[in-house]
Amino acid sequence: MSSKMLKSAMAMALAGGFFAGAVQAYEAGDWVVRGGIWGVFPESDNLTFTIPPPPRGGTRATLEVDDAYSFGFNVTYMINPNIGVELLGAWPFKHDISINGLGDVAETKHLPPTVSVQYHFMPSGSIHPYVGLGLNYTTFFSEKTKGALEGASLKLDDSWGVAGQLGIDVDVAPNWFVNADLRYISISTDATVSGLGKIGTVDINPWVFGLNVGTHF
Repeated sequence: MSSKMLKSAMAMALAGGFFAGAVQAYEAGDWVVRGGIWGVFPESDNLTFTIPPPPRGGTRATLEVDDAYSFGFNVTYMINPNIGVELLGAWPFKHDISINGLGDVAETKHLPPTVSVQYHFMPSGSIHPYVGLGLNYTTFFSEKTKGALEGASLKLDDSWGVAGQLGIDVDVAPNWFVNADLRYISISTDATVSGLGKIGTVDINPWVFGLNVGTHF
């Protein structure tokens, strides 16, 4: 994951803590809304496969899914001061896909809606850390091939997986706060390329990080 984004998160949290406004307690029935810039950072070496496929295969290749950035948002309903249920959404993320030795060969877009149950440790303070665990559904669309795969078709299957979350809200003004949110999401998709068939399962399994501004009411 980008060290620049991590440094930005730490700086924002420290600055927010220093300039924190009046205490704004979370209560049962509150809605908490956040929105900002999010990055998706897939694990490396997402798939190693053989070109052409067995039994004729002889060349091993590694497929990589690049990082992507977009606008993300989430809405949390507080069941009680400590427990919230959150829905995560975003504007589509676009990823470049490359194969070692061939360069960029495709691109795809995805949406990662995720429902999580959160535990908020300090609902009555001006700093609100929380953890969450949830279920992610990722849908891939607008797959396009280029470069060495120009003219072929690419299909990436949708994915279901678990998602873990760490976050912090820091109050900066009445009913307003800044937020840093880090997640690990289990995302795997079967990739099929015309002429090659199913080349394997692409393990994306990204770290997902967001810097947000939020409000609650």
